[in-house]
Amino acid sequence: MILDTPKKVAFFLPNTFTALNMGCGFASIIFSWKGDFLSACTILLLGAIFDSVDGRVARMTGTQSQFGEQFDSLSDLISFGAAPSFMAYNYFLADYGRLGIVVAFIYLLCGALRLARFNANITKVSSDYFQGLPIPGAALGLIGYVLIHLEIESLRTVKVISIAYVLFYSFLMISNIPFNSFKNSNWVKKYKKAVFFIILLIIGLVISYTKYMVVTLITTYVAFSLIYFFKNKGKFEHIFEWSNDNEDEEDS
Repeated sequence: MILDTPKKVAFFLPNTFTALNMGCGFASIIFSWKGDFLSACTILLLGAIFDSVDGRVARMTGTQSQFGEQFDSLSDLISFGAAPSFMAYNYFLADYGRLGIVVAFIYLLCGALRLARFNANITKVSSDYFQGLPIPGAALGLIGYVLIHLEIESLRTVKVISIAYVLFYSFLMISNIPFNSFKNSNWVKKYKKAVFFIILLIIGLVISYTKYMVVTLITTYVAFSLIYFFKNKGKFEHIFEWSNDNEDEEDS
């Protein structure tokens, strides 16, 4: 079937945003290599915006495809896996020699495993919760950590904490801890105007106080998610188990 021109543009558009996201990741690696960490962080934040747009554009235009999903994952691995890993190594971990290399690689490996698990279970996981911290969230954790260190020089004397910090976000990605996606939140649906105002306020604060707000937002999200999970552990005990599905497949 030959697609008409408008349809071709519709299929091309979301993949364009995905490619722009990948380009931001590549540019961030170059900036990190040159020691320009502020630009490396800023361009990754732009990549995160492109990443949030491509899926929405695909749904709006009805052009979701398996190709688009795989392309998006490959792009995310570069922008939110390789680029933050390389940046964290150059800024925090290079002084630790082989240990620093291993820690940076563990983050990249966990990011790849997170994306592979997401793709494998995409039809099984409830859209209400993410299985483990999404890789863009982990990347924001590293980006915010670098930005706050660029702003507060006294933090640079305690680089050893960065090893634990990077490992913490690495293992959050491959954990079974549920992180709320807010896609079907009743509270969000009930208070749409308030949510819209909060989003605008957050955007304004991020633009005005980027170096403080990125780490504040992701830390708040992770902290509240962990607290909610441990206080309601029984509720989520079997949320990511699909033994019945697996047994049905074996029987067939």
